[in-house]
Amino acid sequence: MKVYGTKEIRNVGIVGHGDAGKTTLVAAMLFDAGATNRLGRVDEGTTVTDFDEDEISRKITIHSSLAHCEWNGAKINILDTPGYAAFILDAKAALRVCDCAIVVVDAVNGVEVQTEKGWSYAEEFGLPRIIVINKMDRERADFNQAAAGIVETFGRSAVPIQIPIGSEKNFKGVIDLIKMRAYTFETDDSGKFTEGDVPAELKDAAQSAREKIIDVVAEASEELMEKYFSDGTLADEDLIPGLKNAVKERRLFPIVVASGMRNIGLQQLLSEIVELAPAPDELGTAKGQSQAGGDVVERNVSDDAPFSAFVFKTIADPFTGRITVFKVYSGSVKSDATVFNATKSTQERLGPLHVVQGKAIEKIPDAHAGDIVAVAKLKETTTGDTFCEKANQIVYEPVHFPTPAISFAIEPKSRNDEDKLSQAIHKMLEEDLALRFERDPQTKEFLLAGSGQTHIEVAVNKLKKRYSVEVELHPPKVAYLETFRGRVEIVGRHKKQTGGRGQFAEATCIFEPQSRGGGFQFVDKIFGGAIPQQWRPAVEKGIKDAAARGAIAGYPMVDFRVELTDGKFHAVDSDDLSFQLAGRKAFRNAIEKVKPVLLEPVMNVEVTTPQETSGDILGDINSRRGRVQGMDTRGNQSVVKAQVPLSEMLSYQSTLNSITGARGSYTMELDHYDEVPAQIAQKIVAKAQEEGRIRVAEEE
Repeated sequence: MKVYGTKEIRNVGIVGHGDAGKTTLVAAMLFDAGATNRLGRVDEGTTVTDFDEDEISRKITIHSSLAHCEWNGAKINILDTPGYAAFILDAKAALRVCDCAIVVVDAVNGVEVQTEKGWSYAEEFGLPRIIVINKMDRERADFNQAAAGIVETFGRSAVPIQIPIGSEKNFKGVIDLIKMRAYTFETDDSGKFTEGDVPAELKDAAQSAREKIIDVVAEASEELMEKYFSDGTLADEDLIPGLKNAVKERRLFPIVVASGMRNIGLQQLLSEIVELAPAPDELGTAKGQSQAGGDVVERNVSDDAPFSAFVFKTIADPFTGRITVFKVYSGSVKSDATVFNATKSTQERLGPLHVVQGKAIEKIPDAHAGDIVAVAKLKETTTGDTFCEKANQIVYEPVHFPTPAISFAIEPKSRNDEDKLSQAIHKMLEEDLALRFERDPQTKEFLLAGSGQTHIEVAVNKLKKRYSVEVELHPPKVAYLETFRGRVEIVGRHKKQTGGRGQFAEATCIFEPQSRGGGFQFVDKIFGGAIPQQWRPAVEKGIKDAAARGAIAGYPMVDFRVELTDGKFHAVDSDDLSFQLAGRKAFRNAIEKVKPVLLEPVMNVEVTTPQETSGDILGDINSRRGRVQGMDTRGNQSVVKAQVPLSEMLSYQSTLNSITGARGSYTMELDHYDEVPAQIAQKIVAKAQEEGRIRVAEEE
């Protein structure tokens, strides 16, 4: 495999809404560049970048996948990313190491919700973008409408540099507005085309579209603006460099057209990537922090700079083992090199370097600044780590993921599965940073959390197929809390005499509620020696232990304040345990005199749905005790924002699929806890009694 220098490398991430045709585009690009000998098809499971069993069966991209090809003397590293809401976060991790985003827009549906999400990730990382209007061969494909939607959503900086020849079943080629040449393709999906003059009927449209490009490029600099006003246009020798500079500086986002399925326009797209997408060293220095002080450190993206690299992906390959994928930001690296992991403060021997082509890897001797490579079987390194020279340390910022939207309880089917679960889950968490796994200290359940129900189902399926671990999936038990209303002063007294040394403690406490989210506060207001100083923390411990058991349904009591104001002790019979028990009795006595209530988690929910089903979505949210906060329109989608109790959202995915025909998606995160309505609280308490959650404390 040839090794490429920094100037010859282009790192591009393919982003867009699910079903926009990203993977099909990548398959056609690889075929046209000679990286594959057949045109891969998603429906046939033959694409390079969708190789996972779940991806093939579901016909969707689940994980970002790396491929590469050579075009016009440059190496194009392609990261094909997911577009479905449940997996879109993986696109963010991929774009972290890209130098340009290829934003794919469906010619029929236009800009969709996840198109905007992918765009926002590119914006966050400051990436140039090239927009591809794909599926121009589909029924109801409309270039003008799609382009207008792009401009409306992303601004007038989005400018077509190509226009289509024909549309729908008559789509047969593209017109390059820079060169003013037409490329007409064969109808056999081979990608073969004929270059010619712009068709007469499209000359006016092409000329008008070209003037818009010149207008935007001319605005880029005073020198070009002067030439534009002087000559009324820009010559090619000014237009082409000006265009590349405008793309690099994110003042222009070129729009091109294609059909991945029919293999039309992909060779022109490859050429535009090489011509317009910046090389890794053209976007400025790589910025990180020093290991010690956290000061900003900058590195030139050059072989001459000290070596540094960022690990952005880990692949748990069943045959090769752990594969670590990283981008070399500065310097160069050879196979079998020993590098310093600045994140873990440890040395790692890399072993052979590889380039990745879907699920296949191929050895290379070395890699230069800007390239993306992989190594196998590292011991300490995980996603988000930084490699560098020990004498020239730098740490690059990892990608941060939001709190998962939904969690499910998982239960191993057998003791054998239970033994293997932890190790299998650990490997999956290395591969998928949007997953979380934890044991709920309150409900004692193992919880697997992710971006949506589909995300969790895919993870469970992977546990079974890849690691032979079978688990049952249950909706999680809602983590209710308890609190109380009212203020009360209580004396907690513990006395036990059994002959010989006894137990005695008395604590006078004032219990009062705090505002929601206020937590627990214990205030020692004893003046003098009513209770010796060393035993006062025991009162607090006793109250906290009792509060953790709850009062009405066995859930922890929160948001209250206790003032310890007085007490009594015995010189012989008092001890730490006695005051703990006095604190517990004070808590139980207080609960009998105040009004305890149940609290439930309330989630911020954002539902994205086709406009025609938004009314049904609003009705369904209201039926779930939800409070609608507002509704926005994005293209032909509606986004409903609401606050809904978590207990009402546990089975929401199936309802959403039913209402929207599986075209809707949602995210949610915890906002606050609120009081449970009385009639629902009664059912929760009754269920807690059935399950034996309520434990009556022993009389000490």
